[in-house]
Amino acid sequence: MAETAVIKSLVPARMDRLPWAKFHWLIVTGLGVSWILDGLEIQIVSSMSGALQNAGTLHLTSGQVGATASWYLAGQVVGALFFGKLTDKLGRKKLFILTLAIYLIGSGLAGLSWSAWSLYFFRFIAGTGIGGEYTAINSAIDEIIPSKYRGRVDIAVNGTYWGGAALGAAASLVLFNENYVPIHWGWRIGFFIGPVLGLIIIFLRKQIPESPRWLLTHGRVAEAEQTVDEIEAQLRSQGVEVPPVDESKALEIVDAGQLSYVRMARIFFGQYPSRSFLGFTMMATQAFLYNAIFFTAGMVLIHFYGISNEHTGYYFFPFAVGNLIGPLVLGPFFDTIGRRKMICGTYVISGLLLLASAWAFHAGILNATTQTLFWCVIFFFASAGASSAYLTVSEIFPLELRGQAISFFFAIAQGAGGVVAPYLFGRLIGGADNPNLDRFPLTMGYVIGAGAMIFGGVVAWRFGVNAEGQSLEDIADPLSKAKPAEKIPDPAISD
Repeated sequence: MAETAVIKSLVPARMDRLPWAKFHWLIVTGLGVSWILDGLEIQIVSSMSGALQNAGTLHLTSGQVGATASWYLAGQVVGALFFGKLTDKLGRKKLFILTLAIYLIGSGLAGLSWSAWSLYFFRFIAGTGIGGEYTAINSAIDEIIPSKYRGRVDIAVNGTYWGGAALGAAASLVLFNENYVPIHWGWRIGFFIGPVLGLIIIFLRKQIPESPRWLLTHGRVAEAEQTVDEIEAQLRSQGVEVPPVDESKALEIVDAGQLSYVRMARIFFGQYPSRSFLGFTMMATQAFLYNAIFFTAGMVLIHFYGISNEHTGYYFFPFAVGNLIGPLVLGPFFDTIGRRKMICGTYVISGLLLLASAWAFHAGILNATTQTLFWCVIFFFASAGASSAYLTVSEIFPLELRGQAISFFFAIAQGAGGVVAPYLFGRLIGGADNPNLDRFPLTMGYVIGAGAMIFGGVVAWRFGVNAEGQSLEDIADPLSKAKPAEKIPDPAISD
């Protein structure tokens, strides 16, 4: 076997032992705010279902409204697969700037739609951008945030989506109320809000450095060391004491070579089959539940509870707040109690609560307020669980394919559990196609969603990884980690 030069580096250990400082708040703000914008826009889009069905606008059917969400999610699948590979090849920073720009452009163009198909197309473009965002942002967060805080930060950042959703719910009270905004303008303005605010985020993200871990494993060792030096110097200038690094944590790496699709498949299904099954199950089950309920909640309130379109925001706001509070309150426990216990608990509890709400919905004993309260409690747990799915797939595979791992499982999960869900539940609701408001079809949809979440929780308990507090390099060996046979013998001790 040809001998390979080995590079010894403390970059990962230096990043993990850093105390929490302003630098980390920059990461959280710069990367997390895009989720707020996404939640803001998606909530507004979800709330505009009634407006889009109005004869004075695009005059869509309930099925077409659901299909609009499905096209957006299909774009996420394509974007995740395409940009996921580029994230691992070109770096985290380039991609989380590029994908945000694509997302904002697509969202803005949707406000100029003139037909159902033009709306589908522009929502697809926006979806490709946000699909790429998922891979680049989660990769960067996990590689930069210290291992002690990685779980709670990742879950909280993904959960900030719901802060934007709460703002979107409040905005919808004005945008879709004809007393304030004409119905043919409100839905278009809703698409323009995110792009306008998002321009600020692009400039903020330019201050975020490239992931030192990515630089290290792509042969740019000097840049990786310099980046960490600058981060440490910044902390010291702020009066933060930087503790010494454990020399025994040094990582020895070699050139890992090109990562082909065949090799990637062997890693996923040959080296880590149980982790791959875990990642797919967690992503698919939460995607089905979330996309099924979230994108059609407005139609449920309108058709089954008689809530007017302009008043749905009053119910979406507490729903979004419950989703936001869940990750913020439960997130720290993923680092203390542990990943497996918390993932299993959040998935199973939300599934059981959804079963109870399905029974109550079918029995006709709920009103709009109590239905919303059920959703708030269910998604207090489900939101933290869904965020943990992204955390899981981003930390249990080797660093060199982290972006592709996120994109791969995200794409499969959205295709299997996400893209079809809004359209399916839109048809189960029926609208004009269901003049008698038969509750049984939608009840069965809720039961299926509950069963999926419970199954996901059981799989997490059986195959979950206790990754709390561990360095990423300890959870999964980097592909570039030097093997004993690859090391050049030290001349000082050779015969």
